[in-house]
Amino acid sequence: MSDIVTIKGLKYGLQLTFAKGASFDDVQANLLEKLQSGNGFFIRGTTVFVPKGYFAEEQNEALRRMFHRHGMLFSTELKRPNLAPSSRDINKAPAQKFKESVEEAQKMMVINRTVRGGQEVKANCSVLICGNVNPGAQVIAGGSIDIRGTCRGFVHAGAFGDKTACVVADRLMPAQIRIADLVARAPDEDIKASQAERAMIKDNMIIFEPVAR
Repeated sequence: MSDIVTIKGLKYGLQLTFAKGASFDDVQANLLEKLQSGNGFFIRGTTVFVPKGYFAEEQNEALRRMFHRHGMLFSTELKRPNLAPSSRDINKAPAQKFKESVEEAQKMMVINRTVRGGQEVKANCSVLICGNVNPGAQVIAGGSIDIRGTCRGFVHAGAFGDKTACVVADRLMPAQIRIADLVARAPDEDIKASQAERAMIKDNMIIFEPVAR
């Protein structure tokens, strides 16, 4: 059973491939065995990519829930924005590429709804969510993340390495928070039930502080 699932490490996550003819039940059992064995590949906060269209949607949802229980993210979209530049981008001057990445991150995607468990929001730019981020939901942004509600899911700001990005929420209680390449959990103690909070990088660690809206 050990060869049913093959894991390929990427700069931005893990890509899974499967033995020809393996059933979904075999794949799920093999993945669970690897997760429970403390396999060094499966680190909390890692995004795991499964080929789009390989499994039915309900099977993808079962895998998503399984990875979420182990603190990981799940996606069927293997995207490489800002991480694997095209040959055209390689020839650009560093200053021009930096300018374009800053301009992209300064844009804002607005989500006027609650992000529910199992749902995923991905953007190269910053994200404003007018609603909650529920447990099991994930939000990944190239810029900052602003949640006008309660955050209890997985959030990753500055996903392409921007350490100036931050996460703000009316109630910041994430299962896990990432900014650039740093990982943290929300502090056990609440600052104030009615006080918004911001998570940001300071002295190479993620700190939480109250912020006025």
